[in-house]
This record gives sequence, structure tokens and C-alpha cells, in this order.
Amino acid sequence: MPPDYRILLWTVALTFIEVLVAVLVAQAQVGLGMLAGNREESPRLVSFAGRAQRAHWNMLESLPLFIALVFIAVTSGRANATTAFGCELFFWGRLAHWVIYVIGIPWLRTVAWVVSIIGLIVIFGQLW
Repeated sequence: MPPDYRILLWTVALTFIEVLVAVLVAQAQVGLGMLAGNREESPRLVSFAGRAQRAHWNMLESLPLFIALVFIAVTSGRANATTAFGCELFFWGRLAHWVIYVIGIPWLRTVAWVVSIIGLIVIFGQLW
């Protein structure tokens, strides 16, 4: 398996962990009945639960870009050490972003997000 795909697999695992944490802390805050219902009006999650939900949503916003870039790099035969480095930047930036976000450190969270975006730019640069 190419390194880019391996890191993509770890990124999917991270995203899955993020959603599990977000659901578990949301359930603790608003109860299973609220989450299992139709949720015509979603409850407002606050504190740790709200941050976990927003961190997960943030990952979902950038994940399609990462997936597309990795698939293009590998299928076009342009995956190399630099694209793998970009993938690592993305993964570690996203992992740090999630941890920092749920802990609640605003500016450091932004720095981690920027690292993940630089990873996307590095991969894109190899495809350009």
C-alpha cells in the first residue's frame, strides 16, 4: 500500500474516532432519547460536547479535499516522498487540531489547522 493511502487510512480512522467521541459526549449532555429522535430542532451542545462536534464538522469540511488529492496523486503515478510528507502534515495537523479543539485552546487550534492546510498545499503542488 502506498504511504499516501496508509496515511489516508489513518485519517479515516481519526475521523471515525472523532465522530464516536462527539456522539458519546453529546449523549452524555442531552441524552440518548434526544439523539435517537427525529431532532426537528437539534439541541445546542455546549462546552466539551460542542467543541467535539465542531471539531468533527471541521474535519468533514477538509476531508474530501484530502481524499481527492491522495487519489489523484496515487492513481496518476505522481505520489512520491513529497506527497507522503504532505499527507503526514495533514494527518498530524488534523490530529493536533482535534485534540486542541476539544481541550479548548483557540489560537493554537488555528495553528494546527494551518499545518493541515499546508499539507494539502504540498500535495497539490506535486500535482500542479
